[in-house]
Amino acid sequence: MQGYATKLIEITEQSADKIALQWLKDVRANPKTPAYHNFSDEKALSHAIAFYKNFRALFCTDKPFEAARKFFTKYADERYSEGIPLHEAIYALILMRRHIWLYAEFQAVFVTAVEHHQAAESLTRTILMFDYAVYVITGRYEELMKREMEERIRLDSKAGSFRQKIVYGGHAK
Repeated sequence: MQGYATKLIEITEQSADKIALQWLKDVRANPKTPAYHNFSDEKALSHAIAFYKNFRALFCTDKPFEAARKFFTKYADERYSEGIPLHEAIYALILMRRHIWLYAEFQAVFVTAVEHHQAAESLTRTILMFDYAVYVITGRYEELMKREMEERIRLDSKAGSFRQKIVYGGHAK
């Protein structure tokens, strides 16, 4: 598995820009990701390139959940602040994963039967990484939405109290 993983990691890192461009084309045309259709190229590409360049750190760690939590919390924070809906942020990530495999397959990097067997075995690690990603991202979005709602309630109650003071001549009743 190590040889395959190393090959996959190297091709992903070395070809991050090319893979990201293919991903961008896909995410722009995909009806499941409309928030990305008018996103600036630079900003959208930075999402994918950051993921592809951090693939080794996420894939080859003794503590995959900790690495995933750190990277994907930042991913969730950024997508949330950009107004990307949760389901689209997750689907964009799924497309990023898909483009790693499509690129590797297209390059015919894994030709022998042994390499194909190793590829199948390492798929488990990749799936685990993406399972963690979905868990972290959805949890973080929930946290951010709750925080935003609490802030709105706080501001609304402040505004209501302020309106009351104006209506009653500066004296709240």
